[in-house]
Amino acid sequence: MKLEACAWTDPGPVRDNNEDAYHLDEDNGLFIVADGMGGHAAGEVASRIAVETLRELLTGDDLDPDETRLDRQVGDPGDVLRERLRYAMNQASARIRKESLDHAMYAGMGTTVAVLLIEGGQAHVAHVGDSRVYLIRDGTLARLTRDHTVVQQEIDAGRLTPELARTVPHRNYLTQSVGYHGPVEPDTITRPIEPGDIFILCSDGVTDPLDDRQIAAYASDSDATDLAERLVREALAGGGEDNITAVVVRVSDG
Repeated sequence: MKLEACAWTDPGPVRDNNEDAYHLDEDNGLFIVADGMGGHAAGEVASRIAVETLRELLTGDDLDPDETRLDRQVGDPGDVLRERLRYAMNQASARIRKESLDHAMYAGMGTTVAVLLIEGGQAHVAHVGDSRVYLIRDGTLARLTRDHTVVQQEIDAGRLTPELARTVPHRNYLTQSVGYHGPVEPDTITRPIEPGDIFILCSDGVTDPLDDRQIAAYASDSDATDLAERLVREALAGGGEDNITAVVVRVSDG
């Protein structure tokens, strides 16, 4: 199968700098969105370190068996890839944390990370934080990730509806982030891919102003090659103030 990807990013109307980072690698099937946080441009540093570390570890051969939770001789390929994703996330977290300890100006920095790795006819997804991954198949939008936020915990506990959650203050307080929270436990899933599948990776700059219904509607009347730009522009038009990034990956027969 063939992968075609495009990306669009915008700093938004409030900030001068863009703390989001992304990565597109169609040849290796690796796609990343990271949304950094921290003052004095530290968010930019954290998201950049995360993307560079994940690219290095997920497209190379570096894997320390002593730091994984798998016997690579008996683990099935899906298990090995998901563990590789977890390992890469934690290596990124350790490198960001070291940088923040070595440089006072970067203290407290961290980043969300959403990763899509397509290999062997399967999509492997991992995320930490509130950057999201969606799948559009046969015209239906499905969210593949669940936000690591205090608000999502309240939704899961039945104390808050998804509709009200969009209006509460501090709705982006994270329960996990790469770097700031130290060791992380990314959520990971694996599912088969099909020709025509469209994956969307995005920072919360997209999903704060746009709900899933709106994202599905824009996807239904946009070409996949234009969808990333469309989502960013609609987020801006909808009042988005944060950095805004969208990556769109289309699977075709090739």
